[in-house]
Order: sequence, then structure tokens, then C-alpha cells
Amino acid sequence: MKKYIFILLLSFQSLLAQVQFEARVSKTTLGLNERLRIDFAMNVDGDNFMQPSFDGFRVIAGPSQQVSQSWINGKSSFEKIYSYFLVPNQKGSLVIKQAAIEYNGQIYKTSPIKINVTDTVAQERDPNDPQQPSADNNLYLVAEISKTNPYVNEPITVVYKLYFSYNIGITNWRELDKPKYNDFWSQNIDIKQLLAEEGMYKGEKYRYVVLRKTVLYPQKSGKLEIEPLALDIDVQLPTNRRSMFGQVVVTDGHKRVSAGSKTIRVKALPEANKPEDFSGAVGKFDFKVVPSKTSLKNGESLDLLVSVSGTGNMKLFTLPKPVVPNALEMYDPVHDEKVNTTLAGMNGKISDSYTIVPQYKGNYAIKPLSFSYFDIGSNSYKTITAPEIMVNVLDGPMPADANAASTANLDKNQIAAAEQFKYIALKTDLKPINQKDFYGSKFFYALLLLPFLLLPIIIVAKKKKEAIDGDVTGNRIKRNNKLAKKYLSEAKKQLNNKEAFYIALEKAMHNFLKAKLHIETSEMSKDNIQELLLSQNAKPESVENFINLTENCEFARYAPASSATIQDDFDKAVVIISELEKQLKA
Repeated sequence: MKKYIFILLLSFQSLLAQVQFEARVSKTTLGLNERLRIDFAMNVDGDNFMQPSFDGFRVIAGPSQQVSQSWINGKSSFEKIYSYFLVPNQKGSLVIKQAAIEYNGQIYKTSPIKINVTDTVAQERDPNDPQQPSADNNLYLVAEISKTNPYVNEPITVVYKLYFSYNIGITNWRELDKPKYNDFWSQNIDIKQLLAEEGMYKGEKYRYVVLRKTVLYPQKSGKLEIEPLALDIDVQLPTNRRSMFGQVVVTDGHKRVSAGSKTIRVKALPEANKPEDFSGAVGKFDFKVVPSKTSLKNGESLDLLVSVSGTGNMKLFTLPKPVVPNALEMYDPVHDEKVNTTLAGMNGKISDSYTIVPQYKGNYAIKPLSFSYFDIGSNSYKTITAPEIMVNVLDGPMPADANAASTANLDKNQIAAAEQFKYIALKTDLKPINQKDFYGSKFFYALLLLPFLLLPIIIVAKKKKEAIDGDVTGNRIKRNNKLAKKYLSEAKKQLNNKEAFYIALEKAMHNFLKAKLHIETSEMSKDNIQELLLSQNAKPESVENFINLTENCEFARYAPASSATIQDDFDKAVVIISELEKQLKA
């Protein structure tokens, strides 16, 4: 009896036991290149385990299942665990969502867990992982920077190289973090094909692949940070085992590497001797101002080309704008860039093309134009000045002050004084102040009644159009008449082109027959045409001339013919069609 009571108490205790289902992680903050272990543990044997989606993570192992059960001091304990190993795909705050199980008809869920993912961190070797030391010692991502202390707008290059030893293989890689170039103007240089090369790193020979090339132009002085490139790389690592053929057995693994952040100390351009017209150009340049012409007639215009060529930050400065007298009207420029970007920086040519139209007769001067830049080679400012350009307008109206207009430099104040009354109207068009309202006027009532007056006209026009559309035979006759006139007109245009002329002439005559005899192309035999034309009261002579001219079109296309012969055939066609038009029944 005591035995049954004891069993009953144990059963009652198990019914009262609280179901526990929770998620446990190895750490809540980890680097982008570290692993995370997560365990989903339950104290009951739940069914239908549903794992979360693991958004932002990649599962590299799992799930593995562990079950343990013990009986200590009359108390039983049970634990069932599903384990996963994860690696993060991105930085930031990530959330592992709820997992779920079913027990005794009820659903139990874990609480969400927040994981903070930081930049890649230095990792200690794991003695229990034979792959980790091999990958760590044989795989490096390096960012090689051409210069770490440039001037503002001086080009530097960043080349990302992946070094790997001879005893490992790389099968694939994915970008975890793209480099960010805050406060830099940047442009990537395309790499058409990735090639493995040999090189030295840390005093040892490695193979390497150039993954990315970027040209940077710092836009401000001070310490600028280049955020790192991070990769997740699939590798093949050698083991201590060999196959039956004596070859080393390799195993697949992965490794996360980062190029590390880089600090660039950018020097400000010197303030001493900085020209007033300096617009930020840094490099080595040539400057030209070239007019398309300098002597103009009334109504003509000239193109003024302002261009800079050379090597430097070609897209990061503005070209100087010409200053012209008021007597010359200058339009907004057309900008053109022919610039290539290499590891040495940008090189090529940029230009602004201005259209200038003179307003008056005379000689006018376009002032000298200058361009300043900072020369990296000599660490100094340089200025190039284009010479003055004289524009001679040979004819046209004279300005109000003729003497001033004929001088080399037309005074702007004089032109303004001469032109300030130019657009004053000399005639007035007065209108009465008190005008009648539109509402209630005769025009108002006329517009009000107009729709009712137009309604009968619209109805009659619609019925007439429906009758015309229903006359299939009449429409076909009109269409063929139109085609005959069209092709006859086309033949007239082709009098100097023999083959095109006879093709158009033949089509015109065929369409004429279709309109008058109501026949199709398949019925156009010589006998049928002759019989139908005669039955329509056409004269035999006209019928014979029509058939002869039709047969002549095919022959004449390939036979030599003079312009006089072509003109004669066209005149015959006009006469024959006109005669048959009169003779045939409508």
C-alpha cells in the first residue's frame, strides 16, 4: 500500500512541475569574426522543436541534441538541449527571435535575446580547433595605402590584397563590411580579372590576390579615418591524415579577416601666397582660352573654349568664367569632361564652351583670364594667365554712344545709359476702366446656346460618316484612286531614277484598274483586263495603249532608257489614265 502511495505522490509532483524552456548564449557581445554558441534548453521532453530564423547570422554547425536525466536523493531531473554555432553577417544590434516547443498540447517559447556585434577583434588560438591555427597563420587581408600624410585634394590610393600561404586553398569569399571613405572623394578602379601573384609579407613568401583598388581625394584637413574591409572566406585546410593514394586530406573551413581601420593625416594647403582666384585645383595643369573666331559679321556668333588639361583633381574644382563687355551677350556654358582615373589619380581635360553673340558693331576686348592651382611637385601655387582677346564686329547697329562702342573696352556704364530707355513703349493701348461684366452679355448667351445649335450638325455629320463607312465598295474605289494618284505622283518624283520610276508607274496603273474595275491583283491577266475594260465602254485603242504601257514597265526596268524615254512614258500614262477616266463608267 505504501508503495502505491509513493508512486502516486511522485506522479502528482511531476504534474505540478513547472515547464522551463529557455535560450542561453555563450556571450552577448562579440566581434564580427567571432563565433556564438546558443543552447535551447528544456526540462521536459517537448516535441515539435521550431528553431528561430537567425536573421543576421549564419549557422555553421547544428543543431546538435543532448539529453540528460538523473535521479538524486529521490528527485529526478531531466534536460534536453538543442545547440547551434553561429557567426554574424553584419555589425550592429541583432536579435535572436523565439524558439518554440509543444508539450501536453501547449506551446512554450523562449525569450528573444539581443546580441551586440562589434568590429573584428584579435582572437586567441583555440587548442581544441585544429583548423583555427592553420587559417590564422596563413591568411591575411591587407590595405596598402600609397601615402598617409597627403595635402587636401592630393590623390592617394588604397589597394586591398588578400595574402594566403601555399598550403591552403580559397574557394569563395563574401564581403561583411565595405570600406567607408568619409570626407574623401573616392572612385573604384575596375579589376577585370582576379589573378593570383607571388609576393612577400612579413618576410615570407605568399600568394596574393588584389581584390579592390580605390583612388581617394581627401576633402578636408586633419585626421581622417578609413573604415575597414571585412571578408568571410571559405578555405580548404590541410589535415594530418592522408588518403589511400598518399595525398593530404583537406577539410573545409572558413575564416573572417579584416584589413583594419586606417588613419590618414591630411595637411591643409598653405595660406601663404594663395591666389585670390584659387578654386581648389591641386596637381599639374595647363590652361587655355581659345575663341573660334575673332572677326564677326552681323548675326554671327563665336564659341569661346575655356579648358584645363593635365593631372590632378580634375572633377573637384571650377573653371574661371570669362568677363565680357555688355555689348557681347554670353550664354551659359556647355561643360565637357574627358577624364580617366588610374592609380596615379585623375588625368585628362575639362572644358566650358561659351557662345557669345555681339549686339553692336565695333571692337571689344575680352579681359585676360587666369587659372591658379597648387603644384604638388614644388609645394607652391602657380597661376597661368591667358592673353586678352579682341573681338572685331564688322557690321551691325551702332550703340547710342558710337564713339564709346568703337573703343577697345566699351564702358559698361555708357552702354547701360544707352540701353536703359530701349524697351519703353512709344504707343499706348488704353482700355476703359469700367467694363461690362461678362455674365449677362450677348457673348455669354451666345456661348450658352452654341452647344444646342451644334447638336443637329453633329448628328447629321455622324450619320453621314456612318453611311460613308458602310459603303465598302465606295471606300475601296476611293482608296485605290488615291493610291493611283499617289504612285503616279511618286513616279514623277523618280524621273531621274529609272527602276524606281517604272515600279511606281506600274503600281499606279494597277491601282487605277482596281478602282475602276473592282478587281484584285490576282485577276489582272491581259485577257481579263481587256475584256473588262471593253465591257465598260472603253475604246479599243485606249485599252491597247494601256496594256502595252503596263507590259513595257517590266521590260523597261532592265533595258537601257534615256531621260527622254522615261518622260515620254510618264506623259503617255497621264494621257491614257485621263482618257480611260472619261470613258469608263463610274
